[in-house]
Amino acid sequence: MFQTEFEFTLPKGYLDPDGNLHRKGIMRLATAIDEISPLRDPRVKSNPAYATIIILSRVITCLGALSEVTPLVVENFFAQDLSYLQDFYRHINGLENNTTITENTVNSSETIVIS
Repeated sequence: MFQTEFEFTLPKGYLDPDGNLHRKGIMRLATAIDEISPLRDPRVKSNPAYATIIILSRVITCLGALSEVTPLVVENFFAQDLSYLQDFYRHINGLENNTTITENTVNSSETIVIS
């Protein structure tokens, strides 16, 4: 059997409304439905970047003493923590790709780096 859950520690941590700091958590591997389901959400339809918030709230199974991680919790993460979790998500799900694609166009030559 392979590992499906991964521990992480947020650089800053989530401050809940009571002033408690939550830094240690667990993220599980994403499934297809984790990435498809947010596309049906009206918040994503009006702002596609919101999909990240919903996906992270689905795959973070534990954060400190919180009983659940909702989109509202993820909305209130510090920017550094959100960036960290996006990188962590890509890493554990094998979505990192350092392939360079060269595309020649009529007027110029561009190098597109996909990462």
